[in-house]
Amino acid sequence: MKFLPSKLPTNQFDHFYLGGNKIGALRHGPGGPMRPEEWIASTTTRFGEKKLGLSQLASGEYLVDAVSSDPLTWLGAEHAAAYGASTEILVKLLDPDQRLPVHYHPNRAFAAQHLALTHGKTEAWIILEAPVGATVGLGFKREHSKAEIAALVSAHDATSLLDALQHIPVKAGDSILVPAGVPHAIGAGIFIVELQEPTDLSILLEWNDFAVDGEVDGHLGLGFDLALDALRYTPILPVEMTQFISENGAFGAIDFDIFLAAANPYFRADFLSGSSAAIAAGFAILIVLGGVGEIEFTNTPSISVAPGDAVVIPYAAGSWSLKGAHGIVSRPPLPKNRHLAV
Repeated sequence: MKFLPSKLPTNQFDHFYLGGNKIGALRHGPGGPMRPEEWIASTTTRFGEKKLGLSQLASGEYLVDAVSSDPLTWLGAEHAAAYGASTEILVKLLDPDQRLPVHYHPNRAFAAQHLALTHGKTEAWIILEAPVGATVGLGFKREHSKAEIAALVSAHDATSLLDALQHIPVKAGDSILVPAGVPHAIGAGIFIVELQEPTDLSILLEWNDFAVDGEVDGHLGLGFDLALDALRYTPILPVEMTQFISENGAFGAIDFDIFLAAANPYFRADFLSGSSAAIAAGFAILIVLGGVGEIEFTNTPSISVAPGDAVVIPYAAGSWSLKGAHGIVSRPPLPKNRHLAV
């Protein structure tokens, strides 16, 4: 039946920065030195590619093809009326074995005007593991001019660009919303579930120690003079930090909403402890982090799950609950919040 939930095969490919072994350990392979990411339930391709990045179902069919052929089954009538056949989210596992470069992503208005796309790339990070003293860079410490940043990019001054960021300590259980336009960087060794808008739009500000030619591939083909118009030059204010960062505490025996309200126009995520109330019918992506258990559905037989399973759940499976195991469920935004996305 087309609406059966599906355990997803791994979906990794090479990137320009180094990866560790955490994805391989959780997802039972492959991981590897140049595979720091896995794209889960992806209907998004790598920028400029036709197929690379797309997730396949257990049957071998591409998820994007299955959803496009029957959006009501996969997404539900209310979602489809608001968003069409777009799932509205991309979920990733990130396991950087080196610091990510300072970079940023355009918002929807910029992407529509200059790239003919309907989404930008607001994203958010859920910290699964972090070394002692780990930090992420999030926004500039002070306001900069476009000319200042352009000069640092042109000079390949990675040190000054990294020093220009605010550095935020992180630990397991924290979540951080990264609005489009905000410059950021992730420290080495931080294991993350990332939710984002369904695009692959990154603009690099530095790339000295990475396997990429930023002069060619760092600006989405727009040139840096135009691409830098998508950057936020003002710092994130303390009141904004309280809206973007949630210190949830370590994942344990209690269910909770992972993100604060500022994320609602873009995506939703919940920690499920394994004795959860029912999740309403709707497109969902579950990553099992621990325990052995079952997902019980109202409209289809239950399935057993174990650590490392990534399960895509269609609307037509009905409401469901996770029993025994625990993990993170990612879901699209509710249509009522659509007008709030920028």
